[in-house]
Amino acid sequence: MKNSIIKFIDAFYFLFRRFLPLKTYRYAVCGGGNLVFDIFLYFVFYNFIFAKQNLDLHFVVLSPHIASLFFVFPITFVTGFLLQKFITFQASNLPWQVQFFRYFLVGMGALVLNYICLKIFVDGFGFYPTPSKVLTTFIVVIYSYLLQNAFSFKRI
Repeated sequence: MKNSIIKFIDAFYFLFRRFLPLKTYRYAVCGGGNLVFDIFLYFVFYNFIFAKQNLDLHFVVLSPHIASLFFVFPITFVTGFLLQKFITFQASNLPWQVQFFRYFLVGMGALVLNYICLKIFVDGFGFYPTPSKVLTTFIVVIYSYLLQNAFSFKRI
C-alpha cells in the first residue's frame, strides 16, 4: 500500500519539481490530504454530531467548535503520523517510538495553537467556526512542518 501511495503522489511531482524538493512536496500532499480530512471531519462533528450544541461532560461544558476540535484531533493525529512516517520522512532512522513521541509533542503544541486560534477567531472575533478552522490550519501547518522536519523525524 505504501508503495502505491508513493507512486501515485510522485506521479504528479513533475509539476512541482522546479519549485519544491521531493520531501517538501510529499509533506504538502500528505499533509494537505490529512488537512482536507481534518476539515471535513471537523465540519461533520460540528454540524451533525454535536449539531452546533454545547457538549456537557458533567465536569466541563465544551462549545461545539472546541468539542469538534478535541474529538477530531486523535483521528487525524494518527492518520497524519502514519502518512508522514511512511511517505514523507522515510529516510529518518529514529526508532518509530521516538518518532511517535516527538510527533505527539509537536501535535500537542498544534492542538494548543488550534485551541487558542479558535477561541480568538470564533469567541473573540465572532467568525464562523469552519472558516476559522481553515484559517487556524494555515497557521498550524507552518508550525508543524518546521518542527516535524527539524525534530520529530530528524535523521541521527
